[in-house]
Amino acid sequence: MRLKRLLQPQLDEPLPLWMIFPVVFAALYATHFTLLRLPYYWDEAGYYIPAAWDFFRTGSLIPSTTLTNAHPPLTSIYLALWWKFSGFYPEVTREAVLMVAAVGLLAVGRLAMRLVGVGLVAFWTVVLTGIYPIWFAQSMLAHADIFAAACALWGLVYALPDRDRKPWAAALWFAAAALCKETSIVIPLTLGAVCVFEGLRARPPLRFRWWREAAWLSSSVLPLTGWYAFHYRMTGFLFGNPEFVRYNAQATMAPVRILAAFGHRILHLTAHMNMFVPVLMTVAALLLAPRPDADGHERAAISKSALRRIFFLLLANALLFSVLGGALLTRYLLPMYPLVLLVAVATFYRRVPYWQGLAVFSAAAFLVGLFVNPPYGFAPEDNLAFVHVVRLHEAAIAQLNKRYPGATVLSAWPMTDELTKPELGFLKQPYDVYRVEDFNEAQIDRAAEEPWRFSAALVFSTKYVPPHPLLSLGSKSAELDEKYFGLHHDLPPEQIAKRLGGDLVWQKQDSGQWVALIRFERVLNARVGNSGDGAR
Repeated sequence: MRLKRLLQPQLDEPLPLWMIFPVVFAALYATHFTLLRLPYYWDEAGYYIPAAWDFFRTGSLIPSTTLTNAHPPLTSIYLALWWKFSGFYPEVTREAVLMVAAVGLLAVGRLAMRLVGVGLVAFWTVVLTGIYPIWFAQSMLAHADIFAAACALWGLVYALPDRDRKPWAAALWFAAAALCKETSIVIPLTLGAVCVFEGLRARPPLRFRWWREAAWLSSSVLPLTGWYAFHYRMTGFLFGNPEFVRYNAQATMAPVRILAAFGHRILHLTAHMNMFVPVLMTVAALLLAPRPDADGHERAAISKSALRRIFFLLLANALLFSVLGGALLTRYLLPMYPLVLLVAVATFYRRVPYWQGLAVFSAAAFLVGLFVNPPYGFAPEDNLAFVHVVRLHEAAIAQLNKRYPGATVLSAWPMTDELTKPELGFLKQPYDVYRVEDFNEAQIDRAAEEPWRFSAALVFSTKYVPPHPLLSLGSKSAELDEKYFGLHHDLPPEQIAKRLGGDLVWQKQDSGQWVALIRFERVLNARVGNSGDGAR
């Protein structure tokens, strides 16, 4: 009898998750299929893959091939388990991350059903989240943020609605989120603070029910505390190596920087990657009166108390990532974008005739954002621009292998990791490298003083610079970005070659990014004269 009920769900009940998950995963797999074999990119290569690789090989939760920064280990454990059973290949990693992204989208749909209770609202919220450029790109990248977002969204399923909340279940999911990415702990702590405030307003016994819920939510910090205690015992550092702490916490405390970062974060939540399309339509829709349903009642809406909690979550995350984090990476806000989209779709449904047309228009805007870069600087990992970067780097390393195997290569991160770590998927034999921070004038002039230390150079655009920027806040904003957010200007490859005294032998451009290979005759000739074995 139970098996019959399992296989034949009631028509008036939502489909069980085991039916929905294969559909969601299949859609993600199909839309990412051509990208599954891409080598690892940016912070994947810089930390997350090396950390998981170390755990896979040695069983140590403390990375040894990259600097430890105290990120919790759940992401590394998950990836290592997949590699154990399926092999250490980029496509295995991509598929494992897609499964996590699918779990996150299931949470988005379930949260929409619990807050609004309308299947079409849940459907469009899931679709818009899945194709929103930042979520779409992060769905296959092995950053901890997608893991934390999936867990945090399931925590919200049990913590955010007005009725039938299960704070113990929410606490378990939030604890898992914090063990993926420590900063996600802001979500349960914010909700816990709201519960404390609600308890102060209520009378017993309701007051103690609110405070008990706050205690459950706050308890999700305990596993994270245990991890930090373990990390301190093993390394002597509580929050990671001193340089990591300085860059992400200490150097970010200037009031002007915090205000500027907060402005960026508000734009990230409301405008970036065409998010302004559903946000502006939501503002316009709020000017309309609620519409009746078939029975003459006002259509379902997110309750005021749930909206208030969503607002506090958005505000808390915007503030936190205005204070912490040296780089203004949009993926830090990954679990917040579905909340913005849920509010938008619920508003469309409640107030706009033919509301699904607005959802379709938003989807079209997001699809454009996936492929068309915005008219301002942004991180390539915010849409499919990162694919062009990876393929440019692959092409450059192939040229290096073909022309100058065995050279000592001047380059900057992440190319230096791509050249020295075969496990990242770019090459089989590592190179010796001469590292510079980037390719601005000061760094290149410093390298020009030590020409004997490198025999080739792979240079590339470390920042995306739009060819014709339409949106600019002026020179003052640029000065703030240079002072606080790492904005710099790479020299073009021709000038780099000239300053270093080399010959530009190959270059390639794609979608506003470039990469080039430079040869140095003086070093090659010196090798010929000194060793007699010629240049390689």
